[in-house]
Parts: sequence; C-alpha cells; structure tokens
Amino acid sequence: MQQNQFPRPGQNNGNRRADAESLENYTFGKVQPHAIPLEEAVLGALMLDRDAVEVVQEILKPASFYVTAHQIIFSAINRLTEKSRPVDLLTVTDELRTSGELDAIGGGYYLVDLTSRIASAANIEYHARIIEQKYLLRAMISASTNTISEAYTEQTDALELLEKLETGLFDLRNQHMRAGTIGMPDLVCEVLKQAEIASKADGGIVGVPSGLDAIDKETGGFRDTDLIVIAARPGMGKSAAVSTIMANAAKAGYPVGLFSPEMSGTQVAQRIIAAESGITGSNITNGKIEETDWANLKKGAEAVSNLKLYINDTAAIPVSDLRAIARRWVSKHGVKLIVVDYLQLRTVSGSFRGTREQEISAIARGLKAIAKDLKVPVIALSQLSRGVESRGGDKRPMLSDLRESGAIEQEADMVAFLYSPEYYNITENEIGTIPEGHTEFIIAKHRNGRLCTAFIKFVGRLTKFENIDKMADGYKSIFGKSAPTQFPIQTPAPPIS
Repeated sequence: MQQNQFPRPGQNNGNRRADAESLENYTFGKVQPHAIPLEEAVLGALMLDRDAVEVVQEILKPASFYVTAHQIIFSAINRLTEKSRPVDLLTVTDELRTSGELDAIGGGYYLVDLTSRIASAANIEYHARIIEQKYLLRAMISASTNTISEAYTEQTDALELLEKLETGLFDLRNQHMRAGTIGMPDLVCEVLKQAEIASKADGGIVGVPSGLDAIDKETGGFRDTDLIVIAARPGMGKSAAVSTIMANAAKAGYPVGLFSPEMSGTQVAQRIIAAESGITGSNITNGKIEETDWANLKKGAEAVSNLKLYINDTAAIPVSDLRAIARRWVSKHGVKLIVVDYLQLRTVSGSFRGTREQEISAIARGLKAIAKDLKVPVIALSQLSRGVESRGGDKRPMLSDLRESGAIEQEADMVAFLYSPEYYNITENEIGTIPEGHTEFIIAKHRNGRLCTAFIKFVGRLTKFENIDKMADGYKSIFGKSAPTQFPIQTPAPPIS
C-alpha cells in the first residue's frame, strides 16, 4: 500500500481523503467544512504525548472528526483511558485489533504514518479547537439541510418543524459552549460579589420575590438556575399559591411564564383578577356581580391587564417542547420565572420506554436542566402520595411522601410543602387556637438556606395567599396581645425524615 492510502470503513482500499470527496458529504455542491491534516496531527500527537490526551478529551468527541477512520481511532483512545491504560502507538494498535477495527482504519501502518507526521504536541489544544469548530459548522449545516428537506414535505407541520429546529440549534450551542474549569481565586471573587449584591438588596431579596414576606425572608427570593418543587395533597392550594406568586412577581417587574395543562389560561386570569378585585371567582363566572362591584372588577382587571404573564395551557406537552417554548419566552419576553403546574402531568416524549418512576426522574432532570440552561428559577408543583392520609398525628408531609420518585428530591434545590391544619379539621396545636386560613410553607430541603416553616394565610373566598396580619385576633390568641415588633412568622420546622 502506498503511503497516502488507507481503506475506508467497509472497503479494502481507498484514498485517505475519500470521505471528503464522497458525494454523500456534499451539500449544495460544496464539500462540508473539515480539517483533515489537523485531525491527523492531533491523533498522531495523542499517541506520542500522554499529557495531550486529557487536553483533547475535554474538547473533542469521536463525532468531531470528519474522517470515519479518525472517529474509530479516537474512540479506541477513549476506551483506553476509561480502562486507565496508557495511550501510545502499541496500545492503540492492540485496542483496534481486539475490537476488530484495525483493518477498517487502514491497518497498523496507518497509525505509524500518523505518528510520523507530528514532531511535537505543543499546539494540540489549538488544533483541537479548530477541529471542533469545523464539526460545529457541519452540525449546523446538517440541521439546516434537514429542516429544508422536511419543509418541502406537504405533511409537515410548520410550527413543529420550527420547534425542532430551535431545539436542535439550542442543544448544539449548549453542547459546544461548556464552561471551562474555574480556579479557586475566580470562584472566591464571584462569591464575594454575590455577597455584596445580597447585602445591598432591598429587604435581602436577591432573586424573584414571591410577594409573601415570610417566604421571601427565608429564601431571599427564588434564585436563577434553581429548581423549586412545591408539593401538597389535592385541595391544599398549590395552584392558588403559584397564582399568587406569579401575580406578585409580575407586579414587582419580573415577567413570568406558566405551563398549565389543568387550568386554561382564562381560568388562571380569572383567579388573578378575583384576587386583585376582591370579587370571588365563582361570582365572576356566574355573573353574580352587584352593581357596586362592577367598578372594583374593572379596576382589578385594569390593574393586571398589563402584567407580563405568559401562559401555555397545552395538555401533556413533553419536556423537550416545554424547553423550546420556555427558551422563546426568555429570549423574546425576558421571562425571569418559569412555573410548571404540575410535574406529574408532564411527559418525556412519546417514544419513552420505561417505568413511570423513571419517567418522573427524567422529567425532574429535564426541568433542572431548563433552569440551568436558561438561568431562571423553575417552580414545579408536585403531588404527594396517599401515604400522608393514612399516617396518624397531624399528617404533616415529609420528603418521603413525594409521589412516584425520589429523583424529585434529588434534583430540586428546594422542596417546600403546603400544609393546612384546617384541611384535617385540626383547630388547635401546642401554641393555641389555629386561625382560619392558617397555612404552613414547610421548607424541607434547601440547598441555599435553612430548613424552616413560614406562616402564610389562605383566603379561600379569593383563592389566594397573603401575608399574615400580626394584629389579627387569631394570632393574638397564639402570640399574646404584646406581639413583638419583629413578628415571628418563621419557626423551626418539625422533624423531617
């Protein structure tokens, strides 16, 4: 065999640059971007300098190489490092022989040829980044070409195709814009910077505020990249809680996006208008509005009409589509908070094959990935198992009650439970008579703060939550008439298993 020859995979002979000249690699009459000499130089350097392997593996993967034979060789090098074996000409040759791929890349002579083409691995990182750039260009060409091809098909849904293209390009960008290793000095500076921002924040709120003082005092607002899970049994007010939080955040100038398969957008808007106007939602629905109430209704509607709330009420939307829509909200409307009502109504995709618990785990990971990728907090509502009802005592929820998956607890940065003693006809506890509407926001997991219980009040007539009035008669009976200036709306949480 001549020096410049090696067989392509599946063939007995062929030119080393045959992949570049194959018709299958032409797009619009042009050969796709590639840098074969640099691929040869990088592979040769990897077999000569063991320190170069770690550098290149952070940048490239097998698909980054244009020539199929080079993909096979780099895969073999990866397998050697996974086995903690040294990488050199002999070990790579042996690995390819063992896997039955040595002939496919042109035999041992081609590996010798690669090592003879390089004298030093000094510039290997620079070469590897050029190879990755070429791969990225090819990937964009492939995604665009597929979109063009599908666009000519009459049965294609234009919006679905747009979502597919956006998702593909977004994934590609995230895949190839990974943050590098950060040294401790830079991390320390970032921590100090965040501490300074927090110290100057109004009321200590550095994230998106809930508008409920007890919660904001403990959380400092919902933080970017965090997944916050709010869980409760049916009837505890999960949807009312997020409606309140969304409206309060939007009033504070933070655009909010809501995925609501259970309630329509109209129903969500009705709840928010009812809370703002003081007129019950049922009266609005049934038209039982007194003449004197019309002014309040119109005033409430005007107050919320300009709030930056964006609602998608599509049923059973998979997480991949949810991410595409959320990304558009963030880029187009500047959304700062995503709310998902509720987690168990989501799906991974129609092709998912696995148990329901595995699917819920995948959904939780997907929501956490959305929070990290879009750099916004994501609030996901979750149901609790029926085990709460069969338990004795006051039936306060615990982390083990999260329905269908422990992965929810694992992925979440915060897990909070809504608990209403009134729901279980409990009217008294160790500190006195429990006021009407008294609700506990139990923070059972908190990566960025302490575990505690915040007290808030549920106004059932308007299906909303509000701050506790420390001078209300019900709370006087608990804390006494001489209520402290700093009202203790936070108390240590009950033991959590």
